[in-house]
Amino acid sequence: MRGRELRGELDAFLAEAEQDLVAFRRDIHMHPELAFAEYRTTQRIAERLTAAGLTPSVLPRGTGLICDVGNGDGPTVALRADIDALPLHDEKDAPYRSTVAGACHACGHDVHTTILLGTSLFLAQQAAAGLLPGRVRLIFQPAEELPGGALEVMAHGGISGVDRIFGLHCDPRVDVGQVGLRSGPITSACDRILVRVAGPGGHTARPHLTADLVFALAKILTELPAALSRRVDPRSSLSLVWGRVEAGSAANAIPDDGVAEGTVRCLDETAWHAAPDLIKSLLESVAGAYGIEATLDYTRGVPPVVNDEVSVEMLAEAAERALGAGAVVPTQQSLGGEDFAWYLESIPGAFARLGTRSPDGVTYDIHQGTFDVDEKAISMGVRMMATTALTALWEVGPLDSITNAMA
Repeated sequence: MRGRELRGELDAFLAEAEQDLVAFRRDIHMHPELAFAEYRTTQRIAERLTAAGLTPSVLPRGTGLICDVGNGDGPTVALRADIDALPLHDEKDAPYRSTVAGACHACGHDVHTTILLGTSLFLAQQAAAGLLPGRVRLIFQPAEELPGGALEVMAHGGISGVDRIFGLHCDPRVDVGQVGLRSGPITSACDRILVRVAGPGGHTARPHLTADLVFALAKILTELPAALSRRVDPRSSLSLVWGRVEAGSAANAIPDDGVAEGTVRCLDETAWHAAPDLIKSLLESVAGAYGIEATLDYTRGVPPVVNDEVSVEMLAEAAERALGAGAVVPTQQSLGGEDFAWYLESIPGAFARLGTRSPDGVTYDIHQGTFDVDEKAISMGVRMMATTALTALWEVGPLDSITNAMA
């Protein structure tokens, strides 16, 4: 691909499209829709893709869509954006704040969606001019926050025939114009557990005549996380953190049941797969020592996102060419979950963190009602994702071949 020409074509495209893309983002932001209810969002995306001469295919539930750009000759690269909002109140004082009570785009999915739309429109122009060396699969995915949308996409052939996949996420800790990259695990697995304990109950004056259920539950709360830290390689970052505990209703009565709920997070796939059996074994051991019964409900969430090294190199190459020298910055691992992980269990790919903070500006945290972005990040994201797709399509060998092809 022609590096200088591509930059010029992106400049020309964004000179005309940038304000329209900002308006599109604000419209989506004002009309957030929760997981598997993204009907309006899906319709708005489909209308824009159809107007550009593309043929989007809406998923069977009616939310989310898949659309191919290009004739299919050569490799196929997928680009993914998530389109759902969060069940939070929008606390911003902005003209484009959410108009839907109890829902807002507090994680930047409206930005991801807009970036992929802009990328789609640019790639459609490239394909029409005969300049697309392969096919790009556009995945506008529903229900990332549930999670489960990625599995819905995969169940309906969304990554069938795809050689490599890329995605991004807003990062309010990184300045606009920069991209955070990391090979290997970048986000963690995230599972939920529910522990139920039961015993005969009794009077607090006679704990020796019954099973002291609250004391035993307290031991479970402290000893399970402690034991895990000694039974699992610490490099896996396997952690168990409790979020809810409930037992008893009177100060002088030992209850006969109780519950504890929490999350299990892990950066290592091997440790993640072994976690349910290990936690069950440890739970039974602690509960047995205090004469109570304990049951474990273990609900799988998402695997860790493990970035393929070659794909990360492609992202880095594209970011440097699209955004300039120094655009790539290292990024930390996160114990947050992201269902992009499901794609990477089947095909190679990588997940990037796009800077959305105004230089010297406020750092907004995600999943907060005050979250917002510097909208210059939209054009930066289009530049990076379009260049990434073309870089990956031109993969014919080592990265030096790509560099030579794009020079």
